[in-house]
Amino acid sequence: MPVLQPIVNIAELLYQKGITDVVVSPGSRSAPLTLAVARHRHLRVRVMADERSACFVALGMALQSRRTVAVICTSGSAVYNLAPAVAEASFGQVPLLLLTADRPHEWLHQQDGQTINQVGIFGTHVKRSYDLPADYTHADARWFIERTLNEAITLSQLTPAGPVHVNVPLREPFYPTTDETFAYGPVRTIEALSAQPTLPTDSWHRLLTEWEQSERTLIAVGQLPYNTALLTVLRKLSEETGVVVVGEVVGNIPRNNVFITRTDTFLAGIGETNARALQPDLLLTIGNSFLTRNLKTFLRQYPAHRHWHIQPTIDHINDSFQSLTTLIPADPLAFLEKLFADVDYQRFLQGDDEDDDQQGFLNRWHHMDREATRLVEKTLAEPTQPLTDWLAVQRILDQLPDASILHLANSMPVRYANLCGLDERQQISVSSNRGVSGIDGCLSTAVGAALMTDKLVTLLIGDVAFFYDRNALWSAPVPPNLRIILLNNDSGHIFRIIDGPSRQPELETYFETPHGYTARNTAQDAGLTYIPCNSPGALGEILSDFFQPAPTAKLLELKTDKQANQDLFLSYKASVKAFQSR
Repeated sequence: MPVLQPIVNIAELLYQKGITDVVVSPGSRSAPLTLAVARHRHLRVRVMADERSACFVALGMALQSRRTVAVICTSGSAVYNLAPAVAEASFGQVPLLLLTADRPHEWLHQQDGQTINQVGIFGTHVKRSYDLPADYTHADARWFIERTLNEAITLSQLTPAGPVHVNVPLREPFYPTTDETFAYGPVRTIEALSAQPTLPTDSWHRLLTEWEQSERTLIAVGQLPYNTALLTVLRKLSEETGVVVVGEVVGNIPRNNVFITRTDTFLAGIGETNARALQPDLLLTIGNSFLTRNLKTFLRQYPAHRHWHIQPTIDHINDSFQSLTTLIPADPLAFLEKLFADVDYQRFLQGDDEDDDQQGFLNRWHHMDREATRLVEKTLAEPTQPLTDWLAVQRILDQLPDASILHLANSMPVRYANLCGLDERQQISVSSNRGVSGIDGCLSTAVGAALMTDKLVTLLIGDVAFFYDRNALWSAPVPPNLRIILLNNDSGHIFRIIDGPSRQPELETYFETPHGYTARNTAQDAGLTYIPCNSPGALGEILSDFFQPAPTAKLLELKTDKQANQDLFLSYKASVKAFQSR
């Protein structure tokens, strides 16, 4: 099949450019691409029948490995099924390479099956979209295909990482004859060297001056991967300069005696006097989106006089708190390490005088954080309370194996986890689909993450998100290092927490959508160990064994009552209101 040699060579280019993993959804039009990667001895190929789930699995693999993962699907509506994961990868800055088979374009609008307009189908949710030629006989066409794949793979990895689309029109024949073999290459790879922006000396000195003039400095950490070096420099900045460091569970900021992690509690309904006392002069932000609405509202209502946002490239102006004064193109870790070194040296030259204003500012934040911790602990301390989602999440997080991976599904699980937090000693790496924060691929993403590591991966997920994404467990063998914890309250529980829908008579039918399902049959079909639980006492006994290694993945289904969940949360909100009115 000499005409298809450039398609066969795509598999070799993937390997030569550092891609080792490909997720394929079966289809006839995509057969040349599928066979090319399947027969390449250096590529790991996984098959997922559902394209939507397949792309989320690839996203989870790329989240875990921080390397580009390729996705192959056939033409037509199959391509549209990649879109939810593509959008998440775009806003979550996750590298994916989308290889979509297509009919030659002259067959568009000719009543041919599985034919839609696939060129640019993902719009601005991909970093770039390419369209290959349908005919490969001319040398320039082969040169164009090779150059395009080099560019597409490199672009997916360049900061900020993200999805890139390559549309591949294919003519018949799709399948080799029985006596044909594939020969890969030779191919030409084009290396793209990376570089870090360097701030001019005068700009750096201006920033140092602003830092020194600030009496109340706060660093807020958005969503970021777990990074021990970053945690180390943040701790140093707080302990040695009195800077307030605020973070969330999705930013991998753990609970300790240094970082502020309870903002969702103590900033809820905060009064004017306390808010002014916590208002920063200088705000530094790093990372992607923030989860906590109360933190975002506070920083918008009481903006810093100066706000620096540090990100590696200036592709968009991120002004989520509506107070940005300086956008700094730098790697956050490198910037903070240099900042600490220079500030520490300056303090040494000046005799290391204590900054009373900054220390007092830090003490006020710590006081509020400790008070919020006591309030949360008191909320969950009632010895006779039934099993609720929140109580279960606290006990689960406390018993997670050290140095394991936690994936948090959207809606209430990620919020409960943020209210609870993780202890620093556990060294848990947290991830979540917070790019666009949808529930549609949370299970698939966790499956993908577990495929890329030997560490234990625990998914905390609600019932609506779980049943929506059951196809994650359909095709590929579920990795045995995956632990699924399903909070099943038979509803979209978040709608009982949000003030608006909770007051509507249509709440149950049109918002919560109760279903009556359990995960028993799903677990059986997928070959998972299934464990049901409906009491706090039983949960404690189950968890001691649940996280132990096993030959198959495990699913723990916690049956809770939505009214009990609501009552506990309303009690918590009443306690917060009383706390703020003191």
